[in-house]
Amino acid sequence: MKFIFKLPFAEDFLSVSHHNSGKNWVEFSSFTGDKKIEIKSHSIEYCNEEDLEKILEESYKFPELLNSETFPSHDNYLKEVGKAIDVINENNLQKLVISRPIKKDLQNLDLIETFKNIGEKYKNTLRYLFITKNEIWMGATPEILGKFNKNTQEFFTMSLAGTLPLEEEWSDKEIEEQKPVSQYILSKINAFSNNVKVSETYTHISGNIKHLRNDFTATIKPENLENLISKLHPTPAVCGIPKDFCKEKILEIENYNREFYAGYIKIETEEEIYYFVNLRCAKVFKNKIVAFAGGGITPKSNPEKEWQETELKSQAILNHLKFHS
Repeated sequence: MKFIFKLPFAEDFLSVSHHNSGKNWVEFSSFTGDKKIEIKSHSIEYCNEEDLEKILEESYKFPELLNSETFPSHDNYLKEVGKAIDVINENNLQKLVISRPIKKDLQNLDLIETFKNIGEKYKNTLRYLFITKNEIWMGATPEILGKFNKNTQEFFTMSLAGTLPLEEEWSDKEIEEQKPVSQYILSKINAFSNNVKVSETYTHISGNIKHLRNDFTATIKPENLENLISKLHPTPAVCGIPKDFCKEKILEIENYNREFYAGYIKIETEEEIYYFVNLRCAKVFKNKIVAFAGGGITPKSNPEKEWQETELKSQAILNHLKFHS
């Protein structure tokens, strides 16, 4: 089991190879929290591109995609969004996040070159490749669920919601989608700190799309960190408000297992502990890849536009694949 990654804006690849003993440096948690994978090792290693290729060449075998897996058609997804809008109106919700798995058939994927390419395209994200005996995940996630500095005890997080192509202007729909995410996060941090600072709302660019974003900083006690993360996850950016009710409705409407998509990845270094929401990710199979993408549904949502948003988001991975010649 291996985890290879670049932190946001970092140039160096880091890797963790799992051992039965050592420190728990990395942890994957699923969206529902029912599945966790810990990666233990004695250290996090730096690796150059030559090391990276050596690690990967001897590390993986593409798993098979089961034929029982189903993928919603265009019409089915529009119906799911319609159901979500009905639930929102019936229960006076602010938003509900509906996602879908997107399958692409392919031949001769070059996993190493694909991962290196994604690493270059999305420098302001966590870029990672996670390989186990049974599955391969790859992603470039722009969203930090939390970052904690062990020395200063400063906690940082962000609200990232509302999505448009770069050339379009923000509308009331995106502003109304992002606002409750910020309000939710602020209310959770306020329970653990009395010195929370919030930035102005600004535009965050991630590849071919943009989001609305606020940043939050606060001082918290180390013993409260995991409790705060459990209160924040899943945020309204990947779920909705109220959290438990929306999670229940998501499982009913989507009718598929999100697995690690919209869960989070915990990474501990010597100085900091990071928690990244697992977005812009894909699961890699033999001759197939499954990307995951979703959108925040509000009473003003247009189902066709929501479909287009998931298409755009899936391109973060699917448009940057590399193949053996």
